[in-house]
Amino acid sequence: MTGLPPRVVGRSPRRVDGPAKVTGTARYAGDQHVVDPAHVHLVQAEAARGVLSGVDVDAAVALDGVLAVLTPDSAPRLASTEDAELAAFQSHDVAFRGQVVAAVVARTRETAREAAALVRVTIDQRPHDVHLSADRDDLYAPEQVNGGAETDTWRGDPGTALAHSPFTLDQTYTTAWYNNNPMEPHTTTALWLDGDLVLYDSTQGVHTTRAAAAEVLGLAPEHVHVICPHVGGGFGSKGTPHVHTIIAAMAARAVPGTPVKLALTRQQMFSLVGYRTPTVQRVRLGCDADGVLAAVALDAVSQTSRVKEFAEQTCLPTRMMYAAPNRRTTHRLAALDVPVPAWMRAPGECPGMFGPEVAVDELAHACGVDPVEFRIRNEPDVEPESGKPFSSRNLVACLREGARRFGWADRDPTPRAREEAGWLVGTGVAASTYPVSRMPGSVAEVRWTGPGRYLVRIGAADLGTGAWTSLAQIAADALGVDFNDVELRIGDTALPPASVAGGSSGTTSWGSTIVAAVEAFREEFGDDPAEGARARAGMPDNPADGTYAMHAFGAQFAEVRVHRDTGEVRVPRLLGVFAVGRVVNPRLARSQLVGGMTMGLSMALHEHSVVDERFGHVVNHDFAEYHIATNADVPHVEAHWVEEHDPHTNPMGTKGVGEIGIVGTAAAIANAAHHATGVRVRDLPLTLDRFLDPPP
Repeated sequence: MTGLPPRVVGRSPRRVDGPAKVTGTARYAGDQHVVDPAHVHLVQAEAARGVLSGVDVDAAVALDGVLAVLTPDSAPRLASTEDAELAAFQSHDVAFRGQVVAAVVARTRETAREAAALVRVTIDQRPHDVHLSADRDDLYAPEQVNGGAETDTWRGDPGTALAHSPFTLDQTYTTAWYNNNPMEPHTTTALWLDGDLVLYDSTQGVHTTRAAAAEVLGLAPEHVHVICPHVGGGFGSKGTPHVHTIIAAMAARAVPGTPVKLALTRQQMFSLVGYRTPTVQRVRLGCDADGVLAAVALDAVSQTSRVKEFAEQTCLPTRMMYAAPNRRTTHRLAALDVPVPAWMRAPGECPGMFGPEVAVDELAHACGVDPVEFRIRNEPDVEPESGKPFSSRNLVACLREGARRFGWADRDPTPRAREEAGWLVGTGVAASTYPVSRMPGSVAEVRWTGPGRYLVRIGAADLGTGAWTSLAQIAADALGVDFNDVELRIGDTALPPASVAGGSSGTTSWGSTIVAAVEAFREEFGDDPAEGARARAGMPDNPADGTYAMHAFGAQFAEVRVHRDTGEVRVPRLLGVFAVGRVVNPRLARSQLVGGMTMGLSMALHEHSVVDERFGHVVNHDFAEYHIATNADVPHVEAHWVEEHDPHTNPMGTKGVGEIGIVGTAAAIANAAHHATGVRVRDLPLTLDRFLDPPP
C-alpha cells in the first residue's frame, strides 16, 4: 500500500476488541453509565390498519414511578415527517400492526412495562391487506430498485429463444419473510445536554444516525452526538435509523435533565426494525443439448409498506451471473399494510440467487449435464448486460476447487441413489456472488503520537465483524509500522465522518480512506514527523469505477440427509470456496464466511416469519417459535478462498466478505435435498412435510 512489504495484512493478530468483549467490559448502547436513567416502553397498535380514536393514559400516569406518556395527542411536533417510518406520534393513522402508538417513561424498566400495559388504545379499524402474491392486479414497477439499479432490463429476444430451445424451464420459486434477530436488541440511550442531543445507539453508522435524527428533530447536525463503539450484531437492520431512536430522543426531552434508555423487546423487533421481504420468483431458462444457455428470464415480486417504499433488488445477480444472449428481468412490488422492509444480510443477492440457482440445477439435470460443469459452460467473458470486463472473476476456480475439496467427482448423479441407515443422502452445489461496493463520504485522520506510534481516527462501525482489528492492520501496513503501534478510534460522530457499515463496503471504503490519509501524512511530513503532525484525507476516487465490473464470487457445496420415514432434514456438511480479493485477516474472514453460510442454512431449513393474515402480524415473533440454526444444525462448515489479486478494486485489493457467505447456501441445500430424495422443493424453508410423499 506504500510500496513496503506487508507486515500485518494477511495475518490474524488478536482482535483489538476481544479482551473487552470476553471480560464483559465492552460497553454497548444499553450499558452506558449515565446518572439515574429513566426507561421507556412502547405501546403498539393491535390492528393492521385504522385510525386512533382514543389513547387513555390515566391508569398509566397514576402508577407510581411513571414520569411521562407520549401519544399522538401529547407528543411535540417533529421538524420533518418526510420519512414516515420515523414520524413518531405525528398522526392518528395506523398503517400496520405493531406501529408505535404510545410510549411510557418511568423510573424503572419494570414500571414502564407495567404502565404500558395499562394504556388503553382504541382504533377504528379499516380493512387491511397483507397478502403477497404474483397474480395481484395492483402490482407496480418502482422507479428504481435499491442501489439505484434499473427496475427492468431486456436484451435480445428471450421469448423466441425460449421457444426454440431444446431444453427449457419455467418454474416459480419463493423465499419467506425473514426477520433480523441480532443478539443485541435495538437499543438507544438518550440525553439532552444544554440543548445538544447525545445518543448512545446500536447502529451500523453513527453519522447516518446523526443525520437522520437531526433532520427529524430539527437540529443542526453538530448538535447531535452519536456514540457506538460496539454493536452486538446488525445484519443490516441497524444500517438505517428506526423509530425507537427518535422516540428515545423525544422521551428524554419530555423528562428534562434525565437520561432515558429504550431497549426493544425481541417481539417488538419483529415489526419495528425492518425485515427481508418475501419474494416470488418466476424463472425461465432455455439451453441447447450441451447445456449452453440461450435465454434467461426472471420476474420477481416482493412487498413493501404503504407508508415507505423499499424495493428489494432481487434480479441483480441474474443480470451478471451467466452468459446468455437473450435476457429479461423485472421487479414488481405489492404495497401492503405491513411494516417497512429493510436491509438484511446480502439484500437482493441472497433471495435473488435462490430461484435462479435451483433453476440452473433443474435444467442441468434435465439436459444431463453435471451441475458444476453446466455453470462452467455458461461462464461469461464480460459482464453480460453491461458489457464491461470483470476486474477479476474466479467463479470457475471456486467451482473446481470446491468440487475437489468436497469429493464431487465421486458423486452418482442419480437422485435417491444413496441410502444409509434410513437416511437418503444427496449432494448439491450453487454459486455465490456479491458486488464490490464503495460508499462515499468517509474521512480519516492520522496523527503522530510519539516515535513510531500513530493514532488513526475515523467514525466507522464494528458490528462484530472485526473492523477494530482489520482497519488497524491496514493502517499499520500503510504506515510501515507494527500493528501494536497503531491506535484506532471508531464509532463516534466526534471523529471524522464515515459511511455506514453495509453492502460489505466497510473495509473497502474505510480502508481506502485510511490509506489516502497515510499518503497525505507522508507527503506533508515525510518519514520523520514531529509532535503535532496530523493529516486528513477523504476516500479517493477509483479510476477503475465505470470501467470494470467488480464482484466477488464463490461456490457452495452441501451434503443433505433426509430421513426416509420422517422427512427430517439434516445438513452434516457445508463447504464453500470464495474469490473475495485480498484477505486482510484470515481469522476474521473465515468467521464471516462461516457465519454467512450458517445463516444461509438457517434460511434453508428453519427461518420463516409466519403471518396471520386475519390480523396482519407475524405470530412466531420470538426465539421460541422463530427457529434459527444452532450449533447442533451445523456440525461441519468449511470456508476457503482462492488467491486473488485484483488491482482495480481499491489500494488493498479487497472485495468484502461480510455477505457473500449467505448467498447461494439455501439453493445448494435445496439442490442436495433433491439429489437425496428426488423431490424438488421450490419454496423455502425445506420443512419435513415436503418429503413425506413419494417423488413424482
